[in-house]
Amino acid sequence: MLTQSLLNAQHERLPSSSLLSGGTNPLTEGEWNVTEERSDQGHGADRRYRDAGGGGGLSACGSETTTTKDGKPIVTILVAKNSNQAKMADMTWAKELEADCDCSIEWKEVSDDQWSQQKNASLAAGEIADLNIRAFNPDDAARNPTAFEKLGDDLDKLPNVQKFFEEQPTAKKFVEVDGKVTVLPSSRTKGFLASGQHFLINKTWLDKLGLEVPTTWDELRKVMEAFKTQDPNGNGQADEIAFNPRELVTSKIGDWWSPFLMMNATGIATHFNSGPSQQGIYVKDGKVGNWMQTDEFRQVIEFYYEMVQNGWAPSDWVTVKDDKYNARNQSDGKTAQVGMVFGWDESAFGSYGSELASQYVSIPIPSADGVSAEDTVWDGSSDANRYEDYHMAMSANAKNKDACLKVIDLLYSEKYSIQQLYGSLTDGYVEQTGDHSYKVTDKFHELQDQASQIPALEDRLAGWISDDVEVEGDRGMDHVASADEPYKEQYSNYDHTKDLMPIYVRVSETDQNTIANNNTALFNYAIPVVSKWLAQGGADDDSQWNEFQENLKKYNIDQNTEIWQKAYDKYVK
Repeated sequence: MLTQSLLNAQHERLPSSSLLSGGTNPLTEGEWNVTEERSDQGHGADRRYRDAGGGGGLSACGSETTTTKDGKPIVTILVAKNSNQAKMADMTWAKELEADCDCSIEWKEVSDDQWSQQKNASLAAGEIADLNIRAFNPDDAARNPTAFEKLGDDLDKLPNVQKFFEEQPTAKKFVEVDGKVTVLPSSRTKGFLASGQHFLINKTWLDKLGLEVPTTWDELRKVMEAFKTQDPNGNGQADEIAFNPRELVTSKIGDWWSPFLMMNATGIATHFNSGPSQQGIYVKDGKVGNWMQTDEFRQVIEFYYEMVQNGWAPSDWVTVKDDKYNARNQSDGKTAQVGMVFGWDESAFGSYGSELASQYVSIPIPSADGVSAEDTVWDGSSDANRYEDYHMAMSANAKNKDACLKVIDLLYSEKYSIQQLYGSLTDGYVEQTGDHSYKVTDKFHELQDQASQIPALEDRLAGWISDDVEVEGDRGMDHVASADEPYKEQYSNYDHTKDLMPIYVRVSETDQNTIANNNTALFNYAIPVVSKWLAQGGADDDSQWNEFQENLKKYNIDQNTEIWQKAYDKYVK
């Protein structure tokens, strides 16, 4: 089963600011170590590019020849893949896709690390595969308007995509830039309409000590003190960590499983799965602000320092690295050492069903001092967890346009969307149990548990799952949905448009650059100050706090807020 740190890497988005420029042409055979799989006859014969030397660059369509000997159109598909995924030649559904489209598919595979270094060179050279899965995002298309097909203009030939947009309009808005749809999104099952962020507590410890689930910070203080002093793990040692916050990252103020999820306890909603919340941006009744400028932020900092002072949180938590953080959570696999964390679900403590992981449950965030239960909220990342906005892009220069559109529509059918997620029906990785109902089998789970090569694209699919579809046996979906269940009331305590930045709000390229430049200087200044306050105190000193606020303005924090307000007004109002 995936560790929490691996899950973190799996679910994080690659920001456009991280893209590199220059470099070698990624579509030149001798320089791009990818696997090409093609079968002119549909039998999946594969060959591997040479490590050095080789022929010239590929055309935009991926091959100088546009049809096979028997006249079938050739379609080249680039897939940015995870390291634990099998080659496309080994995925039976991919061979069946080729037969259903009556075309010859050339699969090009590249790792995320390779692609992050090579994407801009591909764009600069104008050499783009016919179809591209999880490779280009809407901002890439907006910056290179002549490079990509405007797929929104082809919906008459993409009935499955059209149905997708009709049922799930948020997905369409997510990829729409200035009224145009170029890159298609993905949508997993409705069970993934859940935040990737949860507050987990050791229920076994609570029960042993006769404690109730804490609902306020005062109650949380009493629980943390009991966890520290009353030997809840029963080993006779004072080795319990009441609360184990994740480290503070240095490039932004929020992140996956950020300690500043505690902001929700004060009534300010985060959305740390993606977006400007990681910069401190929040929305309250349609007004955009930055929570680093709020009294609530100060309150949260002081609460964490209180935890350090009282020994409820490790004194080094602010800078501790993932390996040590995870080691504390997972202990020896049997005897728990940690009482509470922010995480995806109980897999933060070990594999599903393990002795250690089974001790933990998710609970609503306890309300901050002076905040009512009705004003307490929880992280609103559900849309960002279900949808991604960079899953299918088509070259404007594809030679076999109709064949490409046919492949796209097949991929976005229920038949192929399910198989992209879970593997081939033919091979028994997933079974159809009725109309629009499926079961993920033990055969698929065994590969997951063995960290073997998964015969599916999983969350990298270029496809969508309708709300009409029921899936049994997706453990990741089941567990995150279960972890999310306790937050229904806190989700209802705020408006998810007026009090949250929707995922479809975008800023222009010029404004992106302004924000990125501002944030570099802003966080170079702010993170060391906040880190010191968290570990050593000082935020309660008015002179220090006021100086901090003055300096935030000097580093253009208000300009960032104005940009996001402009974008919010454009897309929402």
